[in-house]
Amino acid sequence: QVQLQESGGGSVRPGGSLRLACAASVYSFCMGWFRQAPGKEREGVAAATAGGSTNYADSVRGRFTISRDNAKNTLYLQMNSLKPEDSAMYYCAADVFPCGMASASYKYWGQGTQVTVSS
Repeated sequence: QVQLQESGGGSVRPGGSLRLACAASVYSFCMGWFRQAPGKEREGVAAATAGGSTNYADSVRGRFTISRDNAKNTLYLQMNSLKPEDSAMYYCAADVFPCGMASASYKYWGQGTQVTVSS
């Protein structure tokens, strides 16, 4: 059983930055960030393996950076140049295999942290 706790969400103006963190209770090879806005399906934002491989959604590539501190079992998401369309509940997910950007690939989920981008 993996427990995940997200932090770092908040309200920011367009063009601003936020850094999300996800603390995991134990090591997981695959970890990712997902988001869900009201009335929309959950979508993959970024994913990272413990080996250093990363994937990004086209909508955030170049603006968001995913990273991991494997010694601390912590996943991060640095979000820069935020846009109103980035507003959503952001969830951390973890599992052993197969990794990637599909929510069905992950068994363990955090409770989420809200990100609101508005002027």
